[in-house]
Amino acid sequence: MVNMGKDYYEILGIKKGASEDEIKKAYRKQALRYHPDKNKSPGAEEKFKEIAEAYDVLSDPKKKDIYDRYGEEGLKGGGLPGGGGGPGTFSYTFQGDPHAIFAEFFGGRNPFEQFFGGRNGGMDEDMDTDDPFSRFGMGGSGMGGFPRSFSSGMGGMGSQSSVVKKQQDPPVVHDLRVTLEEVLSGCTKKMKISRKRLNPDRRTIRTEEKILEVQIKKGWKEGTKITFPKEGDETPTNIPADIVFVLKDKPHPVFKRDGSDIIYTSKISLRDALCGCTVNAPTLDGRTVTVSSTDIVQPGMKRRVSGEGLPYPKRPDRRGDLIVEFEVKFPERLSQSARDTIAQVLPRS
Repeated sequence: MVNMGKDYYEILGIKKGASEDEIKKAYRKQALRYHPDKNKSPGAEEKFKEIAEAYDVLSDPKKKDIYDRYGEEGLKGGGLPGGGGGPGTFSYTFQGDPHAIFAEFFGGRNPFEQFFGGRNGGMDEDMDTDDPFSRFGMGGSGMGGFPRSFSSGMGGMGSQSSVVKKQQDPPVVHDLRVTLEEVLSGCTKKMKISRKRLNPDRRTIRTEEKILEVQIKKGWKEGTKITFPKEGDETPTNIPADIVFVLKDKPHPVFKRDGSDIIYTSKISLRDALCGCTVNAPTLDGRTVTVSSTDIVQPGMKRRVSGEGLPYPKRPDRRGDLIVEFEVKFPERLSQSARDTIAQVLPRS
């Protein structure tokens, strides 16, 4: 019978034949329990290293297969009783850093600091350490379904490179304010950003500035998003965030915007409202248009001037309307003779 040596399954608290997910879950639980930043009991450091070694073997299909067949002695290149069936030139020695394995598993994060307030964690020794992280949504390279293989001494087999599944940072969103005149004609905005970028060695970081040119199309509505993929900060452990600009209208001194229509408020006297009036309304391109009313202008009455608004985003050759809203200015005081005249002329109801 083959001497198995160290029982990596027992170290992780699982049974032989455990699935990949069960192995990850077991490592997560045991590594958090025995991490020296949390567990100050004698022997915790050595146990933490054993857990890392067990995970390093069982999470690698080739090492796991050799260990399952020949045990620790066969995995590490020892002779087997009877001299037959050994793994040949394969030789494994755990040379990894258990703290590096832990950091890679959790994507470089410190779970104690992030969720339990300080280096010593404050977790109950018997706490199920899976739930807190799933609740807080720690995705990414450490918490689910990631490919990995750590470099270990493997004799004639060579070494394997570490693979960490990177996640992209959340989008970085900026408001981009434009005037109605710029929306009317379209324009180009140049936005200077400062960002971090990896140097050619892929480890050290430099800070650089870049000009992003934002093409504002005719008629674009407020809330339109312009995305520059992966232009955010870059580090060895992340995928740069997208930079997103969100169009916002600058307040205009004359007009308000309503989709592709623009609204102009014309203040007229009570006399003009009752007797009829003509208004010269400005346009966005600097002209004026004449709007006349022979009817009584009631408060809130509107007149539309077709085609003097903003371009339609999907049909920039066509434009919305200029809407003239009338605001009636009432006099602050009237003479008695004016009151008498109005009383004679205007009906009571």
